[in-house]
Amino acid sequence: MLRFALLAILIPLIARMFWRAVDHFIEGLAGNNAQPGHPASRPQAPPQGVQMVRDPVCGTFVQPERAVTLLDGRARVFFCSDACRDKYRARPERVEGRTA
Repeated sequence: MLRFALLAILIPLIARMFWRAVDHFIEGLAGNNAQPGHPASRPQAPPQGVQMVRDPVCGTFVQPERAVTLLDGRARVFFCSDACRDKYRARPERVEGRTA
């Protein structure tokens, strides 16, 4: 009786694991990986050779077309976020440079 109960539990579990493995294998062959939480559904790194710019506040590299920008004098400065742009605007040397 105990053996029957164990088999009744193990057979469905093994069958489910098998079909999930087969399903993932088929999805991999088909390239159908756009499921939530799947690594392939995350934003991908930019293709090789894309020009990146460095955020002067935190040092993060960002693509210019996705960056938050600020015109500082004649130079355009690129930031990874609004928070970094605001920190750059509030830096003391910038304020002293204007008043001096």
